[in-house]
Amino acid sequence: MSSQVFFIDFRATYKENFASKLIKLINASGLNQCVKKRDLVAIKLHFGELGNTAFIRPVHIRQVVQCIKSAGASPFLTDANTLYAGTRGDAPHHLITAIGNGFAYPVVEAPLVIADGLRGRSETSVAINQKNFKKVYIGSEVINADALVSVAHFKGHELAGYGGAIKNIGMGCASRRGKMDQHANVAPKIKKKKCIGCGECVLHCAQKAISLKEKKAEINPEKCIGCGECIIICANEAVQIQWDQSVPVFLEKMVEYASGVLKTKKDKSLFINFINNVSPACDCLPYNDAAIVRDIGVVASTDPVAIDQASVDLVNKEPALAHTCLKTNTGPGEDKFKGVYPYIEWEYQLEYAEQLGLGAREYELISV
Repeated sequence: MSSQVFFIDFRATYKENFASKLIKLINASGLNQCVKKRDLVAIKLHFGELGNTAFIRPVHIRQVVQCIKSAGASPFLTDANTLYAGTRGDAPHHLITAIGNGFAYPVVEAPLVIADGLRGRSETSVAINQKNFKKVYIGSEVINADALVSVAHFKGHELAGYGGAIKNIGMGCASRRGKMDQHANVAPKIKKKKCIGCGECVLHCAQKAISLKEKKAEINPEKCIGCGECIIICANEAVQIQWDQSVPVFLEKMVEYASGVLKTKKDKSLFINFINNVSPACDCLPYNDAAIVRDIGVVASTDPVAIDQASVDLVNKEPALAHTCLKTNTGPGEDKFKGVYPYIEWEYQLEYAEQLGLGAREYELISV
């Protein structure tokens, strides 16, 4: 059975601007069925790393906030702390970054709450009894909320192939321990012939797991947390992982964490994907490369699998933009995410999510 995915594009007129179209989309997609009066509603989004500008505009988030308030509920914006070295590793720095990127109360009209507390240790375990995990560790404030609205910036991702609704809640709602659980099998290795000993990976590694030995990088597996940031940092592609072994397990773990989040939010979740500024990598990076396709629109659904499948399809239907990192699969209908990350079978996260009963890959796209 197919799921409904609602869609708007970015066209606007003086009679109907984008803000009004976005509100119409949110209401059409079933917000009032998910959110009830007096609910405390977690709006899960990515505030963007400092230096990155591809994240969703705060003024668009305000429209989501206003719709939830109109339903009689009380929304708050949330995300969990990160593992890697950056500007969102603890709650104070995370909040400073969020406000610096425009998510201040006067703009978004909702308070900011870091889901897993001061240092990423405020967590609640959820029993799931799945293939990789018997229980998962989720940021407590996501669990404590009555309802969840995921607002994801849809883009490429260096480990998952793409990042959408499933990643936004699976990785994004996990506590620090939960993120380490998911990354545990992602063990980068150094390809010595390609390493020039520049030391950029050494400087960037938050765990001090990388050192230079005889002018070549070397990773200490006992210190490595598998965050994968060194893979992106290396300009010479000297840092690599065993894509065929590590990535499928990583995707399974991420999907299982998403199932843990949704277990506590049965019939109380809505998913919104912004398909614009489709950068090749995650908003966790302190920069964003040029978008690989044009700004397409926004989709919304109560099905996280269907909305991600629809988002992938909408991106892949487009011709690639010129002057981007994408050198292959540039034509309409070609897989843009495989063009950026040829070794990542991104489909597997959707296949596994469907196996776990999180949703359906078959969908009906409805223009609002």
